[in-house]
Amino acid sequence: MGRIAKGVKCSVSACGKEAIRSISAEKVRSAGLKVGSGERRAYLCKEHYREYKKKTKKEKKVEQWRYKGV
Repeated sequence: MGRIAKGVKCSVSACGKEAIRSISAEKVRSAGLKVGSGERRAYLCKEHYREYKKKTKKEKKVEQWRYKGV
């Protein structure tokens, strides 16, 4: 049973909603979301996960092109 199943809260400052995803805190910080500095994992609620996906969409597309060999 993982932490999300146990009911961990969102790691973004000023948010106390239930988390649905766990992502590397470094990746979340690079996307521009404010997460505590001493954590390895960042737990995101539905709204912050959507925000994370939107901010990293272009970066992921560039990485796909880079490894695809186009």
